[in-house]
Amino acid sequence: MKTILITGGAGFIGSHVVRLFVNKYPQYRIVNLDKLTYAGNLTNLTDIENKPNYVFERGDITDGDQMQQLFDKYQFDGVVHLAAESHVDRSIANPMEFIMTNIVGTVNLLNAARAIWKDGFEGKRFYHISTDEVYGSLGDEGKFLETTPYDPRSPYSASKASSDHLVRAYFHTFHMPVVLSNCSNNYGPYQFPEKLVPLFIHNIRNNKPLPVYGKGENVRDWLYVEDHAIAIDLIFHKGREGETYNIGGNNEWQNIKLIQKLIEIVDLKLGRSAGESLKLITYVKDRAGHDLRYAIDATKIKEELGWEPTVKFTEGFESTVDWYLTNEEWLNNVTSGDYQKYYEQQYVKR
Repeated sequence: MKTILITGGAGFIGSHVVRLFVNKYPQYRIVNLDKLTYAGNLTNLTDIENKPNYVFERGDITDGDQMQQLFDKYQFDGVVHLAAESHVDRSIANPMEFIMTNIVGTVNLLNAARAIWKDGFEGKRFYHISTDEVYGSLGDEGKFLETTPYDPRSPYSASKASSDHLVRAYFHTFHMPVVLSNCSNNYGPYQFPEKLVPLFIHNIRNNKPLPVYGKGENVRDWLYVEDHAIAIDLIFHKGREGETYNIGGNNEWQNIKLIQKLIEIVDLKLGRSAGESLKLITYVKDRAGHDLRYAIDATKIKEELGWEPTVKFTEGFESTVDWYLTNEEWLNNVTSGDYQKYYEQQYVKR
């Protein structure tokens, strides 16, 4: 039995990866490590929390001693590292938190893995998940390749770029068996409503303003989260050691067009007249250092591992809206903060 650590497994993308690994690999022991900050939500995983091959550990990757104790306890064969501070606005308000989690936390994990794998790296793997934001901003043409020079523009993307460089440094210096990936914007169920899609669904439903940066001209490539989880599975098991894979949705949308589409779908599902919620759009001052356009060329992962997105945007977007409208209790618990009581109820008071 292999023991795999998934960091940040109570978060949005992490919970989908944990669920996939627990269900697909019953012969693995999956250890979900999460600090349970505002974005970590164990109610995302109630369907698999009692599976015999699943373990939850609450911990902080910035605590090097705690990480070494955890690695000594479980003797992990592999690490899928998703834990990160990821919201650009929060990084502008508090850069140090991002430096500690995304840089120091990553190095703590690398050091802990290297210490327990000191007798050899055979059968071991450290997989670091990153973002397309490390590449900076594109103009109207072109896409990010794995060889695109880094040009981060926010404390968030700079901290992720730093962690990427450190993972590669451990590969070259210490021959750590690493793989990396950089993904585009994810959407889907269980996303914390500070991000555009769940925030705007919630606000449309409740007739609250829809804050749009600048003129809404920024362009993003959107990827359905379950497609991303499948790509992570493939890269972890079949990716070439030391390589980076870009994961994209082949699905570029200008922010304002995406918001208008979202309004159209939500209004229809709520029985409102077409475009009724367009009046909620409120243009606000543009974000500092706001990148104009991201787009990923995912040719490498398609050619090497046979992956490409399978969920069409219309299908994925509609099902995402349906999920948030159906799971109003989940969304209300998240926005009120009540979800943070779940750990105490399920794990401390058992």
